Amino acid sequence: MNPWDEVLGRITSRDEAGLAEYLTGLDDADRRTVAAQVPGHLTARLDGASRWQIRERLGGLATGYRLAGAACMSGAAQVAAWLSRRELREVRDPAADAALVMSVLRHRPEAWRRDLAARLVRRVRPPAGPEWMRLRDAPGWELAAALVIETGVEPPESDGFVACWAWRMAARHRLDGGRPVLGDDPLLDRLLPRLFSAQGVADALIADEEESRRQQREATRLSGRPDGSAPDRLSGRPDGSAPDHLGGLARDHSGGLASGTGLSIIGELVALAGAGRVPREALVGGCASRFMAGGEAAGIMPFVTLWRLLETSVAEIPVLDFVRLLPSGASPFVQLALDELRRAEAAGALDDELFAEAIGALVFRPEKKYVTAAVRWLAAAPPSRGGTAVAALAQVLEADLPALRDRAVRLAVKLAPHADEAARDAVREAAARLPEEARERLATAYGPLADVAPPEPLAVAALTAPSLPRLAQPLASAAELAAEFLMLYWPEEPGQYERIMAGLVELSHREREAVVTLLAPHWRGFYGHPDNPMGAAYASNDRTTRDLLHRCVLALVYPDYSRRLTAAIAERQEPYEQREVLPQAIVLRRLREIIHLFEREETIPVLLATPTAATGHVDPETLLDRMERLGDAEPLDADFWQALLRLPREVDEALIVRAEKLPTDAGRRLAVWLRDGALPGPAVRNEPGRPCGAGPGPAPGGLPGWLSELCSVRFDNARCSYPDEIAWWPTIMPSHREVVAKYLVQCLSWLSESSGARAEALVTLAHGDGPVGRATALAIAAFLGHPRPAQRAAAAQALAVLAVRGQFPADDFGWAIAHLIQDGGLSLKRIAASLADLVDDGAHAEVWRAFATALPPLLPKTGDRACAGLGEFLSVAVRAAVLAGARGEVPGLAELAGRKGSSRVLQEARRLHKTI
Repeated sequence: MNPWDEVLGRITSRDEAGLAEYLTGLDDADRRTVAAQVPGHLTARLDGASRWQIRERLGGLATGYRLAGAACMSGAAQVAAWLSRRELREVRDPAADAALVMSVLRHRPEAWRRDLAARLVRRVRPPAGPEWMRLRDAPGWELAAALVIETGVEPPESDGFVACWAWRMAARHRLDGGRPVLGDDPLLDRLLPRLFSAQGVADALIADEEESRRQQREATRLSGRPDGSAPDRLSGRPDGSAPDHLGGLARDHSGGLASGTGLSIIGELVALAGAGRVPREALVGGCASRFMAGGEAAGIMPFVTLWRLLETSVAEIPVLDFVRLLPSGASPFVQLALDELRRAEAAGALDDELFAEAIGALVFRPEKKYVTAAVRWLAAAPPSRGGTAVAALAQVLEADLPALRDRAVRLAVKLAPHADEAARDAVREAAARLPEEARERLATAYGPLADVAPPEPLAVAALTAPSLPRLAQPLASAAELAAEFLMLYWPEEPGQYERIMAGLVELSHREREAVVTLLAPHWRGFYGHPDNPMGAAYASNDRTTRDLLHRCVLALVYPDYSRRLTAAIAERQEPYEQREVLPQAIVLRRLREIIHLFEREETIPVLLATPTAATGHVDPETLLDRMERLGDAEPLDADFWQALLRLPREVDEALIVRAEKLPTDAGRRLAVWLRDGALPGPAVRNEPGRPCGAGPGPAPGGLPGWLSELCSVRFDNARCSYPDEIAWWPTIMPSHREVVAKYLVQCLSWLSESSGARAEALVTLAHGDGPVGRATALAIAAFLGHPRPAQRAAAAQALAVLAVRGQFPADDFGWAIAHLIQDGGLSLKRIAASLADLVDDGAHAEVWRAFATALPPLLPKTGDRACAGLGEFLSVAVRAAVLAGARGEVPGLAELAGRKGSSRVLQEARRLHKTI
């Protein structure tokens, strides 16, 4: 038998062990024969396959192809390129694959294998994706590592190789229940120095620690707290206290690492240093070098933890380097450096010059906590030593931190006798811009101040808001349709889906054969073999737009198979899975209509509901054109009603006359819809326990039952199954913003924390039409306090759009902020930062009106504690009031401003009261 035929037979039968044995016995001529055939065969097998179809077509054969190339190709460069092909990198069992490939490489010369090892090491990429993927997947690493270990070659510089090693150690650590894994690892000595310079290792070093914290948070959540309050979501500790500086790693009373705590890789490194297995100086010096290299907080934090666990002596602290890194270092390092410099100072290892430089660096940090730390450190120093750093107080005097500024004034007065002339000049210059009382105190201590220049008029920005992007052009050919289908975006974009749905219907009506020819090769990767519809029924849950769009293609290309799949899915579904979830149900209904149309092997000329504007609106004249193209045929039912929901609120009389001439039942319903003014506006009622009137509302008569459900907005028929869904919702009812917002409100408990929530839906909503009220305000306010900046930015943009259009619901928005804060569902500090940007962008008048409504319920009564972030919130209110020229009374503000104290809340309350 031809050797290639034998090899191919063993590949396709997945006889990997037999294949390896057979390949080892081939002579040079047979290897050349196989090497000449295998690349072309793989290319032909995968020809035209999409990224997702490659895995399906290979069907677990990757190791066989890898073995054939590794054994038979000649040069190390050629073998390295073959083994690193993207299609062949992912194998079912990387360790078994590496052992088999190693077995067919042993006939190669030692120098050749060392060359291959170096080439494979350079090709390894750092693991990507969520933690569970990085713990599991490191394509190419197992074989590269095995070759490095066996040949003894010094691996070349490769961040990817080092990062994969760290993640493999973390995976072993977790699989072994936290038992030590590093001590006997053959790569430890060679790769340890590189841990401190390689990118992508940080998360691996603390993977077990993060998992431990996650489990602790989950246990706390499930068990609850004795007082019945919610567990602290930030620290994860039952008592709500902050994590200690050791990063959660336990210690026994003797100072050693406690046994049985499930140490992370960092904890094990410390233990190995204590046992003499790794040099302690390598760890200390490595951390210091990593700090010097800089980087983001997430990349620095594990090394900060390692440094603290090493419990360095004062002699090991690089004092000068730490001081010089204070201005630019990541926040976790700055906190470490501050602690270590205080230790060095206590031991006499920090001279006055470096002390002054450290104070000066800290006061210029953007984080308030470090400015505060600098002031406290300076206050604790002897006056003679503190005098060397008085110049730094000038920066604090100019900062917008009233409480800290008052403390800086008192400290500057105390240190005035010890300040040199340059420092005195800096303080006098800064003092000239302070309130009168502070100026007088500093003038007494530092001498006459410069004349106070009249304040410059505040610049008021012109309020603008970007328009929505234009819709892409309709798909004009089968080739365009196939290309667009293969480029489905993730996360999904409603506009793209609508364009593909319209293209499938229209182009299959005009040129069905061309469409089927181009789309047929792409169905198998999603739905398996036509003889096994039940297997595909497991894979498709029939409840997502992505699954149903693929099923539309399947129904067009293979209608018989699609009918069997539909029946199999219906048989598998539980009753609860058949319940429609609103408002997404109308999107799914439209997709299923197309599936059933194609399963009947029928076509229609056009869909009616494809939007003509980015808001989701359908132009009335375009809708009439589409209805006329249908002739005497009735449209698809859900598509027809969706088209009606997408009409604008006002229509020209001439179009109503034209609609009355349509010959179908749908045409007559359209004419009635246009003549009667479509859906009425939502009835907004405020019911106890149901903010913003989110309870059921009346639905107009004459609608299908499912559409009446959509308009009623009941609590029991609304849910968001996936975060992507909300991107569709504003386009479903673009002329009824408050109805859409009610659906958003009912999902806020999830969406306001979800990292995948599509907050850009709020911008689309704002560009729509119809009333806005408490539901709209509540939805936007919730996203304005979202943990992620992108979601907050989208919410702020939605507010800007409403403000530009003169539709900003100021009173409702102020109510929504207060309601969410009192309910514990919003970070006031985050929302203050977002509102500050809006004020600066020109929405000061609208934002001030919202503040006037939000503040009275948020201001603390006598004896109550102010809510977190209120000081920042009041500060933004001051700026909004100044720019808006606001005057009047805010209930409770005068009483708060009159209380004694110097907290930021009281300082800002006094400023606001004086301003208005």
